[in-house]
Formats: sequence, structure tokens, C-alpha cells
Amino acid sequence: MRQKFPIAKEYARCTTDLNRTGIPSLLPKSKKLLIKRENIKEKSKFSVTYKDESIVELVSKTDHKTLAVWAIDCVERVLPYFEEKYPEDHRPRNAITTLRNWIRTGIFKMADVRKAALDSHAAAREIGEDNAARSAARAAGQAVATAHVPTHSVGAANYALQAIYRATDPFDVNAAIAKERDWQYQHLLDLRKKLKKK
Repeated sequence: MRQKFPIAKEYARCTTDLNRTGIPSLLPKSKKLLIKRENIKEKSKFSVTYKDESIVELVSKTDHKTLAVWAIDCVERVLPYFEEKYPEDHRPRNAITTLRNWIRTGIFKMADVRKAALDSHAAAREIGEDNAARSAARAAGQAVATAHVPTHSVGAANYALQAIYRATDPFDVNAAIAKERDWQYQHLLDLRKKLKKK
């Protein structure tokens, strides 16, 4: 079960210029704290190799096709970053379509899955610069690989988080990442319940 940390009502969460670690600082609400956006020059670091233990544990208890559905849902939330910038490039979308076909039919063709994954990662490489579109394409490449290895779903979720990280203003990035990670965890819980009933 994911642990929630209650915060007394008289305290507020904030990340200050002095605390760029992403760890919430607890300050009394009564204290006036002015954080100017221009004082935050760079974002805290983000690593796609970071593994949220509560998600990893939940993934280990979840069936293969549920993880594939979850990976698609995580990617769908960020794929517009790619598709709006590169509307003529369908490789990441094709990766998602390939995974949907596997979920629907149960027919696994390694050559198709591998091609879709490599094509999506090639689309990411061709972007060149690190941005949200590149991360979204990588998320799609990881998602389709879930058909082969279920734990690739975690890679898809992490690249989706990286896309949000890269698209979000430094002032808001920690809250945006926390919100998305919470959504990912809760959505996987909901999918497990929903698909168990079928």
C-alpha cells in the first residue's frame, strides 16, 4: 500500500530556491514566502532509471496484459507532445497500435514488436535535442516492448514522466511529476480491479 504522509493544516508544502532537491519543505503558512520564478534557473535532475518502489511492487503482482494497457495509458497522456511537433511521423503511434493489436489478439510476433519499438526509438533519436517530444517517442518504444517483457511498462511510465518533466516550467515541475506518478499508481490499481472483474 502506498504510504501517504499527512501534513498538519497549519503547514504548507513548498520547494524553495534553497531546496532544489525536490524534497518538500514544511513551512508555517503564517510565514510569508515569496519565490520569484526568475530565481529558479534550472530544474532538479530527473532520472528515467529511478524506480518508485510502490509501483515496482504493484507491477510485480500484475498480469502481463494489464501492464500493457497501463503502459499505453501512460504514453497516451504524453504522446501529444510528439504528435503536435511532428504530425507526419507516425512511428510512436504505430508502436502503440502494435501493442493494442497484441492485447486484442494475443498473437505475439517478435519481429513486429521489435520493429515498432526500434522505429519509435529512432524517431526519438532523430529529434536530437532533449525535449518532451523525444521522451514521448521513447515512452511509446518502451510501451510496445511490454508485449515481450512485462516490466518494460515501468520504462514507458518513466519516459512519460520525463516528457512531463521536460515540458513543465521549473517552478511547477516537482508538483507535476508527483501528480503524474500518483496518477500512474492509482490508475494501475484501478486497472487491476477493473480487469479482475472481467
